[in-house]
Amino acid sequence: MIQISNFSKTYAGSGVKAVDDVSFTVADGEIFGFLGPNGAGKSTTIKCMTGILAFNDGHITINGADIRENPVEAKKKIGFVPDEHVIYEGLTGMQYIDFIADVFGVETPRRKELMDKYLLRLGMKDKINDKISSYSHGMKQKISLLAALVHEPEVFILDEPMTGLDPQSSFELKNIMAEYAAQGKTVFFSSHVLEVVEKICTRVAIIDKGKLIAICDMKELKEKRSDLSLEELFLNLTRTSERKI
Repeated sequence: MIQISNFSKTYAGSGVKAVDDVSFTVADGEIFGFLGPNGAGKSTTIKCMTGILAFNDGHITINGADIRENPVEAKKKIGFVPDEHVIYEGLTGMQYIDFIADVFGVETPRRKELMDKYLLRLGMKDKINDKISSYSHGMKQKISLLAALVHEPEVFILDEPMTGLDPQSSFELKNIMAEYAAQGKTVFFSSHVLEVVEKICTRVAIIDKGKLIAICDMKELKEKRSDLSLEELFLNLTRTSERKI
């Protein structure tokens, strides 16, 4: 699971908290949506969760490993798909996947088994030996996904993962996320595509101006407020938040 307790992050020189005293827990077997307007603190939270950014206050643990006190152990548990491509474009797709698999100590037979499955599902089998520099935006996104999956992480963290994906690959990614949750693993999913979030997430957190303003159970929302879509809830809450500031 993911546990975030009283987490705050202030960027040096700004004096303003990009994320302010945020706490929530994401359970095993859950697809958890993380929503907010641009600049709300979503990517900052994710970069702190994955150990990319240091933070000021609070604790973040990944399946029991504190990201600050035991960063290597925590990172071993994470498969991360960022909102921008940070990949070695001088390598072929397969060379990059092998590099990531080596970092995580994935045995050759197991990585081949996984890649045979995922390359076919994401439509990359014929392109995996081409240089990444020749790839389109969508193909680079697929390589990021494959690299995040090759070590079978316990926690799958995705920041805008469907940007640039074709419809078939988007469909497959949603299935992969559902399969991960069904195995008892944790999926943490940030996206502006609210229709997708509404369909696949079990719970959703909404952040605005660095503050957590709501956490809702999607099943309860549909049962109690069938007239209210996630988009309408999101707009109502973020507009209210703007009026308070």
